[in-house]
Amino acid sequence: MSQACPCQSGKTLAECCGPYLSGAALPPKAEALMRSRYSAFATANVDYLEETLMPGTRDDFDREAALRWATSSEWPGLQIRSVDAGGAGDTDGYVEFVALFRQNGQDQVHHETGHFGKKDGRWYYIDGIGGTRPRRVEKIGRNDPCSCGSGKKYKKCCGLAA
Repeated sequence: MSQACPCQSGKTLAECCGPYLSGAALPPKAEALMRSRYSAFATANVDYLEETLMPGTRDDFDREAALRWATSSEWPGLQIRSVDAGGAGDTDGYVEFVALFRQNGQDQVHHETGHFGKKDGRWYYIDGIGGTRPRRVEKIGRNDPCSCGSGKKYKKCCGLAA
């Protein structure tokens, strides 16, 4: 029986992240890169983790710490919460994920929204923020057209309930 991919795609490692980790293929989307980076932690492939950092952001990558974390942890799964852009035609994208790991017998969670960018046709990890990515909320002015599409001013339509 073939080994299941650590990223929990439902495919085998050979069908999923394996070709990316070996360098035989490049992830076509930001989400595929995120999944393969999780699999790289699960397989302690520190070279891949470093190679997939956006050039110019690798100066503070600590190979020894990454290897220590990868080998001292169990990696039971990855949950992709949301994907914003990061497709084949995009140049950047965001993937909100929850990386599950077990260290010293304790279940741990790393929740992040990763920022990915494409350079020279290849996806890279740029950085991330903990938890969900802040959403931009636009405030509607009283005299702006109502967002419901009625054609009325906000104050004479949905703004009455506010």
